[in-house]
Amino acid sequence: MYGVILGKNPELSKAEFYAHSKRFRLRVKPMEEAREWIVFESKPSIEKYFRWLGGSLKLVKIVGEGENAVKNLEYSKLFTVSLYGKNDWRFWRKLGSTVKREFKKKGPAKFFKPAKVYSMPAELILKGFPKVKDVVILFRNDGSFLVGETIEITDPFELKKLDVERPVQRPILSIPPRLARIMVNLTEVRKGKFLDPFCGIGTVLQEFVLQGLVAYGSDRDEKRVREARKNIEWLRREFRLKNSAHLKVCDARKLKKCFREKFDAIVTEPYLGKPLRRNLSRGEAIKLANELDKLYFPVFESFSDVLKRNGKIVFVFPAYRLKDGGIYRKERKWLEKLGFEVLGRYLDYEERHRLIRDIHVIKKKS
Repeated sequence: MYGVILGKNPELSKAEFYAHSKRFRLRVKPMEEAREWIVFESKPSIEKYFRWLGGSLKLVKIVGEGENAVKNLEYSKLFTVSLYGKNDWRFWRKLGSTVKREFKKKGPAKFFKPAKVYSMPAELILKGFPKVKDVVILFRNDGSFLVGETIEITDPFELKKLDVERPVQRPILSIPPRLARIMVNLTEVRKGKFLDPFCGIGTVLQEFVLQGLVAYGSDRDEKRVREARKNIEWLRREFRLKNSAHLKVCDARKLKKCFREKFDAIVTEPYLGKPLRRNLSRGEAIKLANELDKLYFPVFESFSDVLKRNGKIVFVFPAYRLKDGGIYRKERKWLEKLGFEVLGRYLDYEERHRLIRDIHVIKKKS
């Protein structure tokens, strides 16, 4: 039995986790869920494919329930304790001492206790303490808990490298590599041809290429296409990849003129409007969304021309934080009229954001 620790956006992370399991045919069977974690049964290949998750932090092997389960942990000279679902300093110290006593039956043991940290960050496990065992406690609502140990971690250093070490960067306007990975998983498509028709500097394309997918990208701005090509070439050198991406200068409203191919999936973040200097009123948000739909409607007409039947689209629409503290998310009924079905919608934002990503998972009807 396994557990997965979800990232800072649990709803989106959970959706990605289940889409990822279908994408890689991992036969995940959920057993228990909480806000921060999922416990499940799965094929052992989950350990191999876990690295392709963007929204989850750790893969945990569950060894038992309650304090007695520490006897089932594999010995380690250096260990820490991570709590999920509850912050309790006394319990954290007490359980750490219990683990230490158990490990000392087999050899020397040291409890690593980072200051004011109840869950060990992946950066410390991977960088500062590569041999540390991360003992994980998953709290249920009734106060009982499961015990496990981290066996795989999403590599934050790789994701950071994909972002800040590439030759061309656009920190404010570019989609984060972690989110690009999430969006690729949300397609549930494992093999085939993938397109990003608003490729910009190529963040989504990087993920296509990194995963060995048949990658296509386009942008109507010739400069952006050159920058994307430069980033892809850097990616190929840094990660020693043989595959690349097919890039074209093309208006996303006229894809049929640029591509003869039919695509299995489209993953993209389009132009979302100018940066906002303040929170909008509801009326202002409605007006802005309607203006942008004048772009999005012909774009989806164009998608119909190049997407296979039952093909998937993961598309970022804009949503807006309002003056009254609410969020405006437009319902786009015209998608159904064009022959598309919305399978899921997920917000991705931080409290400081005025413009919010409203991620849609969409299928072209057969």
